[in-house]
Amino acid sequence: MKEILGLTYPIIQAGMAGGVTTPELVAAVSNTGALGSLGAGYMTGEALKTSVQRIKQLTNRPFAVNLFVPEYPTYSKAEMEEAERWLEPYRRELGVEVSPIPEADMDHFDRQVCILIEENVPIVSFTFGIPHRKTMERLKQEGIQLIGTATNVEEAVLNERSGMDMVVAQGSEAGGHRGTFLGSERGGMIGTISLVPQIVDQVTIPVIAAGGIMDSRGVRAAMALGASGVQMGTAFVTCKESGAHPRHKEAILGARETETAVTASFSGKPARGIENAFIRHMEGKPHLPYPLQNSLTKPIRSAAAQNGDTRYMSLWSGQSPRLSDNRSAAEVIKSAME
Repeated sequence: MKEILGLTYPIIQAGMAGGVTTPELVAAVSNTGALGSLGAGYMTGEALKTSVQRIKQLTNRPFAVNLFVPEYPTYSKAEMEEAERWLEPYRRELGVEVSPIPEADMDHFDRQVCILIEENVPIVSFTFGIPHRKTMERLKQEGIQLIGTATNVEEAVLNERSGMDMVVAQGSEAGGHRGTFLGSERGGMIGTISLVPQIVDQVTIPVIAAGGIMDSRGVRAAMALGASGVQMGTAFVTCKESGAHPRHKEAILGARETETAVTASFSGKPARGIENAFIRHMEGKPHLPYPLQNSLTKPIRSAAAQNGDTRYMSLWSGQSPRLSDNRSAAEVIKSAME
């Protein structure tokens, strides 16, 4: 993996969307010899281009951009009304008005891909599935290294067959959104220590272990399982260059391993974070699929963040919060390689 991507260290900083992966964080990680990743899933084309150009000003080392493979679900009027009904108390408490769900932009993903090609981004990773064959071919023709995400063996095999150069094996311990795209959501909840060697045995491309890895012990364990490298997310959320909300950082730094939960209530797609009032109150309640639910709850999450109210914020975190620390990205890498 290191040789293919031009790295000194076999560590990838996860491309966490939503503002955590600032250009400063991405560049700081890449400047150490590891791989910084920009989480561009929610970015407009203009914001993506600006961020990539800023990263290139801050580092001359390889970096990656992570994209969400788009989904276009449908919903009925009754489903919308039901989802709205359960969110109304939060809107009322926070003084948030109902915002219509934006029309699906069918060209957004393609515009993102075009920008990455124009800006000569060397590495692109994907979550939530595998892009269309033509998109894969176009990126590979430009010499761009492609990294997929898998939460089970079948997904990993499909990633290899589609032309991915390597695959992230995302264990159930990982924070943030689950990358499951084949089978049931429950079927994608496999622990890292079980998932990695089973994927390693079934594919020939490099496997990158993710989920619960925070320091050198996790890196060594992943390598022992056959991984060629690791991807770390939560370890970088609390670091100094992270763009995470200060209350989000505090929540992780003060959390115990028993205090995370997987919920689809925020975005419509399962994701792991620090359990709070919103997750508890919405458990088992009806919601729209991703990304529709994400659009519905965005004003609630934004208002809560402005107030510093962690009860209704999405506090994404993996299952190893006790290993988190508020230090520089370079110190996180140094600790992981000791």
